[in-house]
Amino acid sequence: MRAIIKHVYCITRRPGMGLDQFSQYWREVHAPIGRRIPGLRRLVQSHPVPHPPDMAPADFDGMAELWFDDMAALQAARRSPEWLASTLDESNFIDQTRTAWFVTEEREIQ
Repeated sequence: MRAIIKHVYCITRRPGMGLDQFSQYWREVHAPIGRRIPGLRRLVQSHPVPHPPDMAPADFDGMAELWFDDMAALQAARRSPEWLASTLDESNFIDQTRTAWFVTEEREIQ
């Protein structure tokens, strides 16, 4: 099975922005910008849903996964004008002081 490289972000909305406004902007405005990144195999947004009462709320408002065939594809994407456009748009809805990210190789456990 081929491994997939993922660039994963845990993001928090900009101060003063409601959760509905954040989700709508992320889905309707930012997603089409990000989708143009070259070499991107899959773009997944995970928006919050009400959590069970016995669970504390998350420390962030959403998670994005950008899937690539390999590390070379991710590195090429990060040098592209499309990546820059996506990064510049983040200030419109993300608190960039409260963003965590990591690069990972997906491994399905069967």
